[in-house]
Amino acid sequence: MGSSPTDGTGLGGTKRTAEAWLQDVLIRARHGTLPGMPSGGVSFAEAAQEWLRLITQDRERKPSTVRDYRSALNAHLLPAFGDRQLESITVEEIEAWRGTLDGLSNRTKNKLLIQLHGIFRRAQRVYGLDANPVAQLEKHPQRSSGDIEVLAPEEVWALVRNAGSELDGAIFLAAAFTGLRMGELLALRWRDVDFAGSVIRVRSSWAGGQLTTPKSGKVRSVPLAPDVAAALAKLLVRDNWTGDDDLVFASETGTYLADSALRIRYKAALQRAGLRNLRFHDLRHTFGTRMIAKADVRCVQEWMGHADVQTTMKYLHYAPRAEDARLVAEAFSVSTVGTSGDELGRLGTSSSISTTGA
Repeated sequence: MGSSPTDGTGLGGTKRTAEAWLQDVLIRARHGTLPGMPSGGVSFAEAAQEWLRLITQDRERKPSTVRDYRSALNAHLLPAFGDRQLESITVEEIEAWRGTLDGLSNRTKNKLLIQLHGIFRRAQRVYGLDANPVAQLEKHPQRSSGDIEVLAPEEVWALVRNAGSELDGAIFLAAAFTGLRMGELLALRWRDVDFAGSVIRVRSSWAGGQLTTPKSGKVRSVPLAPDVAAALAKLLVRDNWTGDDDLVFASETGTYLADSALRIRYKAALQRAGLRNLRFHDLRHTFGTRMIAKADVRCVQEWMGHADVQTTMKYLHYAPRAEDARLVAEAFSVSTVGTSGDELGRLGTSSSISTTGA
């Protein structure tokens, strides 16, 4: 005889889970939001909040991603459709709305369409909405040159010298020499720094006021270069926050640094150093472009925490390819065996090349 959903055992799950499920059903029933119920009277704003609720509960979503969704919702989607009933929003109106998004890149426009599509798709499931009008729209064309901005080694050191503090200088150096993301740097603790083994273990990330796993979802190890080790060792002489569980890049009170304030200080250091206005994330790209010239692409992928090697491959065109140039030269070299001097002369001075059969 099977166990009941509330006895805390068997297929029904725990009593707490069952009670939470029942509470959710009752709330959604009162609001007319149970799957299969008619969607009449449901506004876009209500549907958007239901979608955001689902996204927020998804543990795979990073807090920074949820924050971006919420920002886009408040800035672009709610002002356009917030008070409208779901059934009244047509394909033509959405098409006209996206035509007003002047100044936004096609990539940003497509991200808004994806979010809008998700809201309507959730509404189909929860409110019984008949159709998703966004499904009939095509995305904007996107062109990615694959080009990235990086700092030269001397520029990295200039940035470090012009940092506002020893702590900031160590962060900038570590970002460029390890490729860690800002959130991963902010979450780094002394137990993650293995001076003897010359390695840093990336276990977590701090973003949006929450501690999460790294973007790849996996713990990884990154080489600890001597210059970074020396910079971190200097931080260990401070009076506080040097225990194994303390943050490496801690605030004066031992808490996480604010990423927004760090970005401001980074921009100020760039300006003092007379460098280009590059993003903090470009320090990570700097690591990728330098290491792809020295290490196997799979190693670089592991160090940078890329889930897909294709993401790492974008750095390959920054690697020196002198050997490739030599191969091309050999392929087009003219053999002197059996060729007279006059013939070589004519080849060298000829102003026209036959393209027959090209």
